[in-house]
Amino acid sequence: MLASLRAPERSPDLPWPLPLLRFLPLPLLQPILTLIGTQVAKAQPDVFARLGPHAQKTFAIDPTDLPFVLVLKPRPEAPALSAWRRGSTPHSHARIAGSFLNLFDLIDGALDGDALFFSRKLRVTGDTEAVVALRNALDDVDGGVVESITRAFGPLSGVASATVSHLRTLGGRGKNHE
Repeated sequence: MLASLRAPERSPDLPWPLPLLRFLPLPLLQPILTLIGTQVAKAQPDVFARLGPHAQKTFAIDPTDLPFVLVLKPRPEAPALSAWRRGSTPHSHARIAGSFLNLFDLIDGALDGDALFFSRKLRVTGDTEAVVALRNALDDVDGGVVESITRAFGPLSGVASATVSHLRTLGGRGKNHE
């Protein structure tokens, strides 16, 4: 099933510390994203089984208020999460776009993807069947995806947890963010 919708507008004012991400060189972000992808795959290998044939697809995750797009390749043999500048994003089978905080709250389980989609605060283009499979796989992660990500930071997991706690307080937990 394919869908094509216009991406939502960019939010001009981001809550602190998100504006700093505009200046972050992507090569500095890549090791963090690699760690996240590798550790989540190690801690939650059943996610790939839940994706079925969609594990071989590429997903663009587009925080529309940030200057980059994340590309997820959830291949069981070599999962990859990478950041790309807008305009140089590689081909993806599906694209999920929304504000950073809405996307964060979505993977954190604080917001319902269907409600965001129907309120037009979340845009899905491309292979919507693959997006539904990804959402279902992530919904079934024991302890949640965000907790798996924070544990991936090992000795720095306290800093990661504090960052997540801060993100959870921005704009109110579970609140739709423009």
